[in-house]
Amino acid sequence: MSDITRCPECGTRFNVSVAQLAAHDGLVRCGHCHDVFDARKHLHEDEPSPQLSLPIENFPQQGGFDLSPIPDVPELEEEPRTLAQQVQFIEELTDEVPAKPARGLNWAGILIAATLALMLLGQATYYYRVELGARLPGLKPLLIQYCESLSCTVTLPKKIDLMVLESSELESDPAQSNIVILHALSHNRAPYAQTYPSLELTLTDMQDQAIARRVFHPADYLKKGTDEKIGIPANRDLDIRLRMDTTDLKPSGYRLFLFYPQ
Repeated sequence: MSDITRCPECGTRFNVSVAQLAAHDGLVRCGHCHDVFDARKHLHEDEPSPQLSLPIENFPQQGGFDLSPIPDVPELEEEPRTLAQQVQFIEELTDEVPAKPARGLNWAGILIAATLALMLLGQATYYYRVELGARLPGLKPLLIQYCESLSCTVTLPKKIDLMVLESSELESDPAQSNIVILHALSHNRAPYAQTYPSLELTLTDMQDQAIARRVFHPADYLKKGTDEKIGIPANRDLDIRLRMDTTDLKPSGYRLFLFYPQ
């Protein structure tokens, strides 16, 4: 299979085959003007050449091309690079990597992130307001104002596992046989003030069966003038004393525990 190529210097057309184009990477020498050119870049349709209608002169190799080596065209052949040159070339490419353009601030994203952070802080403050008020007393007035807008309250903590019943005793009143007196000593082990607990007292018979049960709230055992809102101070004792009428019950034992109502 052959194609038509045209010399860009003198316009002479030649027939060239695939094998001839591959011989020197498409480089051929014009038989008319001896110019060297890339035949692949000057391919044309198979049409009569104007040269065919001219009188044939005695030009050597007229109308053909020379496929012999072309050593006299040094600019067409590149000398192989040495290892040092290749390394230098790679370093130059590395140095010429363009810097990425600076990106502008996304103010919309920053505003959304700040809004979400404030919402999260507000929720955390609401759910942990009791602990914050207990551990940071100076912050409590602000927490109370914050809760006023949300119709909530900042109460004292209620960690019943930090309220310990140190001792208790149930004795009869020597002056009145139907009256019994309960003595109980509780201790707040928390490093902050806590709400006064409630007590549940169960009276039992000789078989340790419950014959009466009653719940006492702080208002039932606190002395007059005691501010219930202040609570039990940190690491302080709570001394409880209650008088009860046990007519017709005749208890022989009791059970007592502290709790916070739900």
